[in-house]
Amino acid sequence: MIVCLAAVGLALASALAAAALSRFERLAFRAGTLGVLAACAIAFAGALLALLGGEARTEPLPWELPFGAVVVGIDPLSAFFVLCASAVSFLAALHGLRSCDPARGGGLRRAARFAALSALTVAALLAVPLARDGILFLVAWEGMTIASWLLVGHDEERPAARRAAMTYLIASHAGAAALYVLFALLARHAGGYGFEAIGGWAARAGPGAAGVAGTAFALAVAGFGTKAAFFPLHLWAPDAYPAAPAPAAAILSGALSKMGIYGIARVLLLLVPAGAAPAPWWGVLLLLVGAATAVAGALNALARRDLPRLVAYSSVENLGIVALGLGLGLLGRAAGLPLVAYLGFAGALLHVLNHGLMKSLLFLLAGDVTAAAGTRTLDRMGGLARRLPGTAAAFLVGAVAISGLPPGNGFVSEWMIVTAGLRGAGALPPGLAAAAVLAVVALALAGGLAGAAFVKAYGTAFLGQPRAEPGAAARDPGGAARAAVWLAAGLCVLLGVAPALAVVLPGRAAAALAGAGPEIAAQATGFGRVTLLAAILLALAATLFWLRARLLRGRDVRRGPVWGCGYEALSPRVQYTATGFPEPLTGPLGAAVPRSVDRAGPDGYFPGAAHYHDRMADAAGERVVVPLVRRFVAALGRVRVFQAGRLQLYLLYVLATLVLLLAWELVISP
Repeated sequence: MIVCLAAVGLALASALAAAALSRFERLAFRAGTLGVLAACAIAFAGALLALLGGEARTEPLPWELPFGAVVVGIDPLSAFFVLCASAVSFLAALHGLRSCDPARGGGLRRAARFAALSALTVAALLAVPLARDGILFLVAWEGMTIASWLLVGHDEERPAARRAAMTYLIASHAGAAALYVLFALLARHAGGYGFEAIGGWAARAGPGAAGVAGTAFALAVAGFGTKAAFFPLHLWAPDAYPAAPAPAAAILSGALSKMGIYGIARVLLLLVPAGAAPAPWWGVLLLLVGAATAVAGALNALARRDLPRLVAYSSVENLGIVALGLGLGLLGRAAGLPLVAYLGFAGALLHVLNHGLMKSLLFLLAGDVTAAAGTRTLDRMGGLARRLPGTAAAFLVGAVAISGLPPGNGFVSEWMIVTAGLRGAGALPPGLAAAAVLAVVALALAGGLAGAAFVKAYGTAFLGQPRAEPGAAARDPGGAARAAVWLAAGLCVLLGVAPALAVVLPGRAAAALAGAGPEIAAQATGFGRVTLLAAILLALAATLFWLRARLLRGRDVRRGPVWGCGYEALSPRVQYTATGFPEPLTGPLGAAVPRSVDRAGPDGYFPGAAHYHDRMADAAGERVVVPLVRRFVAALGRVRVFQAGRLQLYLLYVLATLVLLLAWELVISP
C-alpha cells in the first residue's frame, strides 16, 4: 500500500512540476510525462505484489477531514483496479511522449498544461481505489472528474471540444449527486462515512435494512453507472473521448470509465457481507442495463463513419459486457451458486483489464490514423495499409481482440461470462434463468455487431484504393509511440494465447464478490485447453507461412491487381463505403439509430447539382435524455420568479431556511 501511495504522490509532484515549469514548455512536458511513467510503473509493481500476496490493509493517516478521516487501504479489489489504471496510463503516457511533444512534430499546443492535467488525472485515478472513507472517496472522485474535464476540453478553441467538455461535466456531476445521497444514506445508518463502519452496519443489520440496501444499490448503479457510460447515461462518452487528444482518450476510456465499475463492486462488498446474499433484482437490474448498453453501443459503433466516435461507442458496448458479468455474478450469489457467481464476477473484472488494453491500443491507433489521413471520416480514407503497414497490423490485432475473437484477449473474458450465463441458465430458478439466457443472447448479438463494425473500420480505412491521398509525411509513428502501440498489441495477444496468466489477477477479488474462498478458482477450469489450442493454431499458421515462403523461394513472383470479374478499371468509387457497408443491418434497425437525411437528387436532362447529407443521432439522447432535460429546464424556468434580484428577498430566504433547520433539529429530528 505504501508503494501505491508513493505513486500517487509522485503523480501529484509531476503535475506540480509541469505547472511550475510551464514557461519552458518542452521541459515541463517532459517532466510531467516522465513523472507519470514512473508513477504508473511504481503503482503497477505495488498493485501486482498486493494481488499476488493477497494483501488487505487499512491505515488511518494523521489528517482529519470534515465529517470524515483520511483512511486509506488496499485489498485485492483495490489492487486490481490500481493495476489496470496504471497499465493503461503508462501506455498512454508512453505514446504521448512522442505523439504529443511539439518538438517532435506532435503539434499539441500547450503541451505543459496537457502534461500537468494528465498527471493530475492519473494521481486521482490511483487514489480513488485506495480511499477507505466516503468523504475522502468523494474528494478523489471529484478531483478525477475536474482534471479529466479539463483534458476533454484541452483544445478549447474548437466548439466541439467545448461542447463535449460541458456535456461531460454536467453528466459527471449529475452522477456525483447520486453518490452524495448514497454516502449520506449509508453514513446515517452506519454512524459514519468510514467503509469499515458501513460494512459493519451491513453485517449486523436486520431484515428491515433490505430497503436501505436496495436504495443504496440503485443509487450506486445510477451514480457510478454514469461514469461507466451505462445506457442511457452514456451520451457524454461518444463526444468526450474523440474530443480529447488520443493519449487522453485512452486514459478516459481505458481507465477512468472503469472507476465506475470499481465503485459498483466496492458498494457490493460493503452491502453484501460474507455469508449474506443480495436481492435477486439487483442482478436482474444490472443484466437489463448491461444488455441495453452492449447492444446499443455495438449498433451505434456499426453505424458511425467517424473513426474515433466508432471506437468510443465500442467502449460503451464493452462496458455493457462488464455489467452483464456483474449481473450474472449477483444472480449466482443470490441463488447460492458460488461457481456461477465467481465466473460472472471474474469474467467482468478480467474484461475490465482486457478492455483497458484493447481500447487504449485502438484509441492510440485512431489518433495515428487520423493524423496521417488528415481526416476522421472513414469514407475519405482507404488504402492506408500501404503507407502505414505497422499501424494497419496493430489495428488488426486490436480489432480482432475487441470483437471477442481468438486469439485476442477479449475472447477469454467474454467466454467466461458466456460460461457463467450458460451454467446459470441450467441451474437458476426459471425467472432468473431467463435473465441469464438474455445475457448470453445480448452478448452474442453485441459481439456480432462489434465484429461487423470493425470489419467496416479496418476494410474502409486500410484496404482498397485511397479515396484521398494522405499527406506526404504520412508514415508509421516511431520511437515511444511505436513502442506503446506494440506493447499494448503484444499484451492483447499474450493474454489471449495464455489466459491463465491473466485469470489469476482478478481471482481473489472475484472470490470475495462471490462470497467464496480463493479455492473456488480451482473449479473454473478450461483455460489450459484454450492456451493449448491457441498455441497449436499459432504454430500451424507459422508453419504454413514458412512453407509458403520456402516453396516460393527462387520463383518469379509478381504482384498484380485483385481480379475484378474482368473489370480492370478499379477505382474508389466502386468500393464499399462506411455508409453503405452496414446498411443491411442498420437499415432494419433504423429506430435504434435515428437518421435525418437532406437530399436533392439530379433533376432534368442536364442536372446542375445534387447532394446527399445525413445525420445520425443516438436514440437514447434523441428520444429519452434530451426531452427529459428540456422538460427539466422548462420546470426550472417556472421558479425563476423567486430570483427577483432584490437583496431583501434573498435575506428572507436565508432566515426562513435557518428557521426550518432549527425546527427540524429541535422538534422533528430525534
